[in-house]
Amino acid sequence: MNNLRQYEDAIALYHNSLNIKTVPVYSWDFHNNFLTAVKKLFLDINKLNSIASKNRWIQNDWDFKNSLKEEVIIVTDNKLRIVFASHNIEKMNGYVEHEILGKSPKMFQGEATNHITSNEIRIAILEQQPFEKVVMNYKKNGDVYACLIKGYPVFNIKGELSHYIAFEKAA
Repeated sequence: MNNLRQYEDAIALYHNSLNIKTVPVYSWDFHNNFLTAVKKLFLDINKLNSIASKNRWIQNDWDFKNSLKEEVIIVTDNKLRIVFASHNIEKMNGYVEHEILGKSPKMFQGEATNHITSNEIRIAILEQQPFEKVVMNYKKNGDVYACLIKGYPVFNIKGELSHYIAFEKAA
């Protein structure tokens, strides 16, 4: 019994002499938020690459990884129905992807949206030309925000219009 007691005392002395740095429990939340954001980023990149390869998009020089860190990416089909929205759309306007899939981007517009700007975007889309405009959009809760939209037509390897892609951020 004596040897066991000496062993326990030695272990206790050793552990008490260690210089242990404790981490507050709330730091785990930051780590979890970071991991969740990284997972969503890779999920978005995989979805975009899947859409591109499935529809045989012509190779573009878009850097999805860096764009997704700073911007929201929305992809519509050639009939302007939303087929993809990146996860960070929720931060920008409160919507999540499943709430807007199949709908038109016009769902974000309202009274404060400038009709001249909307018409210029419509003409660019009809002419299959890229555009860059600031539009007054509406969040899910009804608040108005300025949104810088860089939109591009996307063509497949046959040269046919496949989709439209928009890179958006609050202006």
